[in-house]
Amino acid sequence: MNIAHIVCVFPPYKGGIGNAAYNFAKVLSQSGNKVVVLTPRYKESDFKSDLFKIKRLKPLLKYGNAAFLPQLIFKLKKFDIVHLHYPFFGTAEVVWLVKLIYGKKIRLFIHYHMDVGGLPFYIKPLTIFSKLVFRSLIKQAEAVTCGSLDYIKNSKIKKVYKIYNEKFIEIPFGVDIDKFYPNKINKKENSIIFVGGLDSTHYFKGVELMLNALAAVKDLKWRLRIVGGGNLLSYYKKIADKFYINKKVIFLGGISDSELVKEYRKANFLILPAINKNEAFGLVLLEAMSSGIAVLASDLPGVRSVFTDHKEGLLFKVNNMDDLELKIRKLLADKQKTRKMGSAGRELAVKKYNWKQAGDKLNQLYTNYN
Repeated sequence: MNIAHIVCVFPPYKGGIGNAAYNFAKVLSQSGNKVVVLTPRYKESDFKSDLFKIKRLKPLLKYGNAAFLPQLIFKLKKFDIVHLHYPFFGTAEVVWLVKLIYGKKIRLFIHYHMDVGGLPFYIKPLTIFSKLVFRSLIKQAEAVTCGSLDYIKNSKIKKVYKIYNEKFIEIPFGVDIDKFYPNKINKKENSIIFVGGLDSTHYFKGVELMLNALAAVKDLKWRLRIVGGGNLLSYYKKIADKFYINKKVIFLGGISDSELVKEYRKANFLILPAINKNEAFGLVLLEAMSSGIAVLASDLPGVRSVFTDHKEGLLFKVNNMDDLELKIRKLLADKQKTRKMGSAGRELAVKKYNWKQAGDKLNQLYTNYN
């Protein structure tokens, strides 16, 4: 099959949407399909794949991760399958128009990644047309894939889901279990890891909440290693200074994939302190579990479906610093239980979360409609 995946961001840009699109394209290509990823060219990149083509298109208009790619009207007609990764403001509308023009000649699929919130007031009016188009897109699509139905049922599109629930299919994301694997060495230091963007776009990651909670346990022995960079880095450093935990918090910035693997293996547990439903799944949870470490995450729809509370990790009340502090204390106090959770997480990652399994399910879905 000739398959096009359309996505607003793509590696080397760090982020869950681009990471998911890359891995779907990879496993689909390994199954014998001809896959092309169509994504905006925000800046020059030499990132390539030996398995599939990456076409970085110059946007006619762009703002943040939104881009208008009218050239897709002509480029998409040659594909059997078109899979749009949503949200993609500016281009979702073009895909909608393409489907209207070519009709059944193109099989349209949508992957709903997450709700979008926290937009500046002057940008919100620009999304009105996109929201009007969205329901029509769902109606035209053969199927809508998602990482978690729990998230969809509690998202901004829950009313749309009730109308077209038979179209929604859960395909959990995966992790490279051979790349992310446990460290058998006994860890003496209480090491905590956070992985995520430190820019305004990723404000919802909850870094400030995490730093506040850790300030409340600064009497205990621990080190937090923060992986990621962005325009809020200096702001978060000031918070660490303010609470006198700057010697306990290490900002590593953006690091290579090989260094990231090592950082996970050094840690005792990961914190995913997201504060709202802009966090829909949490691929970092899979990486951490595959690395054999416990996870501590917000009790958000989608996120809470990744693992079982008190088995592979702990959930805390959303945006609740006191509960986060309590759960941090529990993981620091009982190292044996924390290690046991990490082992259970590794078992879950191997059993449930691998990209080949996700790719096979998606490939079968395409075949059913082709």
